[in-house]
Amino acid sequence: QVPLVESGGGLVQAGGSLRLSCATSTYTFNTAVMGWFRQALGKEREFVAAISRAGSWRYNPDSVKGRFTISRDNAKNTLYLQMNSLKPEDTAVYSCAANVNTDITSANENDYTYWGQGTQVTVSS
Repeated sequence: QVPLVESGGGLVQAGGSLRLSCATSTYTFNTAVMGWFRQALGKEREFVAAISRAGSWRYNPDSVKGRFTISRDNAKNTLYLQMNSLKPEDTAVYSCAANVNTDITSANENDYTYWGQGTQVTVSS
């Protein structure tokens, strides 16, 4: 089991910002496509964004719409998700995931091998 440790969640008012972080091992980070997913209470897990080792990215346009930015710091083995203009509907548990099998920024959760425990993001209206 490869540890992925998220941090940065919390309670924020609508319109506010949060930055999520996900730290993992050097080997995993250097070989994986990294992604963010979220799951709201009572709903299916939803793809948010992914970034390849080379830095190419993919977003879920329905949920992100230019408000979120995914990035990675290869020197720190850390993945980030900058979330701006947050809305109550962004409330969910956000999880990072690692896809070590391909270099495709997949939106399919089944392509991701390792998962973090998740961090709660709550946006109040």
